[in-house]
Amino acid sequence: MATVLLFHHAQGQTPGFLAFADDLRVAGHTVHAPDLYDGRSFRDLSAGVAYAEGIGFPEIVRRGAAAAEGLPADLVYAGFSLGVLPAQALAQTRPGARGALFFHGCVSPSEFGTSWPETVPLQIHMMDADEWAGEDRAAAEALADQAPSAELLLYPGSGHLFADPSSGDYDEHAALLLKERTLAFLRRIDQTP
Repeated sequence: MATVLLFHHAQGQTPGFLAFADDLRVAGHTVHAPDLYDGRSFRDLSAGVAYAEGIGFPEIVRRGAAAAEGLPADLVYAGFSLGVLPAQALAQTRPGARGALFFHGCVSPSEFGTSWPETVPLQIHMMDADEWAGEDRAAAEALADQAPSAELLLYPGSGHLFADPSSGDYDEHAALLLKERTLAFLRRIDQTP
């Protein structure tokens, strides 16, 4: 089974985020879900984003890298929205990545000073009319076009955190499909030598 380092979104470790991590564990995967916010969480996405901006995005990435220290190199890096930043940075720059899963976000690989590693499979999950993900969607489309190992999966709707059942954006049908696709991706990773 895969070992996943899963980073939370801007609202912090919400009950829905933690439930998603538990669902991956129930499927047999080892999941590390570090708290990048020192115990804080936010009911409102805008408040969480403001908090993250106050910390600074480079600090979020640094905290993610610190969370990876001591873990094996052959991880699958995953992140929800804001959590994509440390997941993407690690997948691109830490040797040994087995794969990456980006939920609700993506940035240009150039943000981390390198192109996407050709040997690292990637799935990006977003809603097709998500207003929070305008620049992210453009980056995801460009990455999927440039990297043969990258796949962009779009879901109908405008919710941002649609896979988090504790979010107002939750979409049960899309969330179940995302989870099904995520588990299939992790099974493929597990079967790859």
